[in-house]
Amino acid sequence: MKLTQIERVKKISKSDFISQYVKKQIPVVIEELTEDWPAYHKWKLHYIKEIAGDTIVPLYDNRPVNHEDGFNEAHTTMKMSDYINLLESKPTNYRIFLYNLMKEVPTLKDDFLWPDIGLRLVKQMPMLFFGGENSKVFMHYDIDYSNILHFHFHGEKQCMIFAPDQSKYMYKVPHALISREDIDFDNPDYEKFPALKNAEGYITNLKHGEVLYMPEGYWHYMKYLTPGFSMSLRAFPKNITNLSKAVYNVFIMRHFDILMRKFKGQKWIDYKNEKAITNTNENLRKSA
Repeated sequence: MKLTQIERVKKISKSDFISQYVKKQIPVVIEELTEDWPAYHKWKLHYIKEIAGDTIVPLYDNRPVNHEDGFNEAHTTMKMSDYINLLESKPTNYRIFLYNLMKEVPTLKDDFLWPDIGLRLVKQMPMLFFGGENSKVFMHYDIDYSNILHFHFHGEKQCMIFAPDQSKYMYKVPHALISREDIDFDNPDYEKFPALKNAEGYITNLKHGEVLYMPEGYWHYMKYLTPGFSMSLRAFPKNITNLSKAVYNVFIMRHFDILMRKFKGQKWIDYKNEKAITNTNENLRKSA
């Protein structure tokens, strides 16, 4: 794969952010956007444990998708204090994914400012993500095609992202938002997945307080280099085609997939994984 370091800026004006990155749908890391937030100084794991320790949180691991699992269904639950103790004691695959902790602990909303950066952010959806050392979030894109501001806190996180036009190389699973789960994006097997050689993307390591702007529909693969957590703020897609895709995904695609899992079971999962190979290889032949 051909990976380019994501461009970085210390600070940026609203007009420059919109004209240089949002309109062009190009990612960027803003390094100092959060330095005047209380969260910049407070948001460490011990603080989350202190104010949200009794909250029962949903956890996900890296097990393959199973037909018995619901859409984005958690694999287990745990008290936040116990989970943070686990994160700080040893590497673990358990992650918190797309969780609105602020609904349970509203005081967290006082720790950050909604950035005045030109995006109309959805105020009801500040989502948090937690992970342990070396835990990974499989390659996927978001169901709603949002423009995303992804803030990282406590430690360091690696982000590998690809524009939507790279989907033809990503071994996308049909009727889903993911690549095949047996692809190791840290060390791809190009004999088994030759199309990945053609994929062109971006990579960066986010440190405490930094924010990554991910444009609409970007694929992303995240790896926690240390225990830590992130927050995503999102704005609905500006592109009308992407908005229609988001509506289709939310109201048709995911319900169709759930229905087929119930009727066909694991055969449906296996069929989709096989189609990911044949579809991508066909695209590769067409582009040769």
